Amino acid sequence: MTVKEACEEFLVYLGSVKGMAENTVKAYGNDLEKFCSMKHIGAARLIETITAEDLRLCIGNLSLKKSKSTSINRFISSFRSLFAYCWKFGYLKVNPALEVKTIKTSKTLPNFLTGAEVDEICAEPDENPLLWQSRDKALFEVMYSSGCRLSEVAGLKLRDFSYGFSSAVVKGKGNKDRIVYFEKDALSAIKNYLAERNARFLNRRILNPEDFLFVNQKGKPLSPGGISFILSKYSGPEGTNRHVNPHAFRHTFATALLTQGADVRLVQEMLGHSSISTTQRYTHVSTDRMIAMYNKAHPHGGNKK
Repeated sequence: MTVKEACEEFLVYLGSVKGMAENTVKAYGNDLEKFCSMKHIGAARLIETITAEDLRLCIGNLSLKKSKSTSINRFISSFRSLFAYCWKFGYLKVNPALEVKTIKTSKTLPNFLTGAEVDEICAEPDENPLLWQSRDKALFEVMYSSGCRLSEVAGLKLRDFSYGFSSAVVKGKGNKDRIVYFEKDALSAIKNYLAERNARFLNRRILNPEDFLFVNQKGKPLSPGGISFILSKYSGPEGTNRHVNPHAFRHTFATALLTQGADVRLVQEMLGHSSISTTQRYTHVSTDRMIAMYNKAHPHGGNKK
């Protein structure tokens, strides 16, 4: 079996058998395409001829190109999964990827917004309606209230909601369902937006359960890229002039809950993390935040002039 054939079969397996999300399969595909394009590998090379040294040379090539350590480790994870698949189904007698280790990465804490910053961006559509005021207000409130990933927000349909839009079922990574919740500000913003949206598109169709929650000016579902664009407009020079990444809402959601004393396993469940170690990153953020507040407020904190 050639490297290309192995990659193609593996990607089909991820999507059809493992049921991985489309974006996840696409990410694997991008890394494996990069793997096939390496000069010393090549798409036509037989997969069983690849050695551990070949794999290490791939990593060296990426390092020479100044690729980020996180990108390199994702690349390593992708070809490890490929070779594990090939070994499992008998295409390999030995698995050379087992000899390859990931590289060290500097641990960075998640970026999050302060209370004032998140209030500012959520209020921006009301004060500065650059695009679609009610939709954009609802969008920001939903992202902050639920802690949803960008793809999860884009995928929300009206049928996913229950109890008067106070909660919804979202499909997260690995096609796992979980319940997310919306507080009163988000709830109010959603209802205002839907009322306006219904009136806007009344001549074409009435809202139905299969509709996506967030749509563009033409009534088509908003893509993750479209949501990122909207946020970039409101946090750019025309708006607050403080760039906000969509994922910052998720980080802020988690940090706020933990700072207020929420149990880390509850937050893990609400974020849809498979590992609690991922959620525990936010406890470090909360601790650093409290230390900074202490140093600022205490008379001997060192920040008084």
